[in-house]
Amino acid sequence: MSIAPLDALPLETLRRRSSTKWRTFPEDVLPLFVAETDFPLAEPIRAVLAEAVEIGDTGYTPPDPGVRSAYVGFARRRFGWEIEPQRVSWTGDVMMGVVELLRATVTRGDRVVITPPVYPPFFFCIEEAGGVPQDVPLLASDDGWLLDLEGIETALADGARAVLLCNPHNPTGTAHAKESLAALAEIAARYGAVVISDEIHAPLAQPGSGFTPFLMASATAAEIGYAVTSASKAFNLAGLKCALIVTGADATTAVVRGLPREVEWRTGLFGAIAAVAAFDEASDAWLDSLLARLDENRMLLADLVAEHLPLARFAIPDAGFLAWIDLSAYGWGDDPARAILTGARVALHHGPEFGAGGAGYARLNFGCSPDVLREAVARIGALARA
Repeated sequence: MSIAPLDALPLETLRRRSSTKWRTFPEDVLPLFVAETDFPLAEPIRAVLAEAVEIGDTGYTPPDPGVRSAYVGFARRRFGWEIEPQRVSWTGDVMMGVVELLRATVTRGDRVVITPPVYPPFFFCIEEAGGVPQDVPLLASDDGWLLDLEGIETALADGARAVLLCNPHNPTGTAHAKESLAALAEIAARYGAVVISDEIHAPLAQPGSGFTPFLMASATAAEIGYAVTSASKAFNLAGLKCALIVTGADATTAVVRGLPREVEWRTGLFGAIAAVAAFDEASDAWLDSLLARLDENRMLLADLVAEHLPLARFAIPDAGFLAWIDLSAYGWGDDPARAILTGARVALHHGPEFGAGGAGYARLNFGCSPDVLREAVARIGALARA
């Protein structure tokens, strides 16, 4: 049975929101930059938050807010991943978890491998933890973007102590192959390094994408890896502050248990309440409908780029609602998002902020209505033809 795609809220409703997406630019700008989506909340989430407001449930997050058992069930249903409940903990957001894990596993001044172009906060969070980012850029191929395993091994052999992985990858939307992840785990183990996998976009992996959680890739991955994830991207809950840290072995679990107590206390109560509802089976239908919409949108975007921006290069992503588009042929410089904002009144994310390989690119958020997507790309196309 086909799944009806989720409808976005109308623009007049979205412009009443007070979040970053809707308060950064004037109303004549279509905001497709930050990773917020334009859809209504899943009804189970709306209901539990409404009840919490009604009864004044705005206190401290309890010792067990229920996110552990909720995520264990979600991972089993969605990924076939069996997680031991005691290996799940929580914190405020994914980057908080990454920083604390790095503080616990590397020494100040140690190098941490990243795979640009990559989510800009990776650079800042490694530095916050006292590490030094070391670029090993993704490899472009006819089959999409690939981890440069040889380059990562060279970096680890030269003394880098950790790999900060993005899986699925932001901004390319790549779901790294299980074989690649398993090979990465073996390389890291060979040099006594850890892998911290940001899996915030995992719930948005399209069916058939081949997405594999890093800790599921192999027994070695489970021994040396950490996964940090959240409901915030799939269910648009970033402002509510709840993320999960998952481990697969006694040694890594002990590291997480040794983190300062405040790491867990940073979890927002509304974030935990919403995450429990998001990961519950009752929200699966909403998520399936969202995935159907994003599937249609990613295909629509490919058609729109071909029609309006024929010199651009765009690979359809495996996961998420973010598109990584090479606009270098249009002469808009290293940061085409600047020219597009000024000339087309469409806000995209600046390619150079994603590090090596970002020059000439922009990231576009297609987590919106098809009409908004059509209008945005048509505006950019008109600028290209001007």
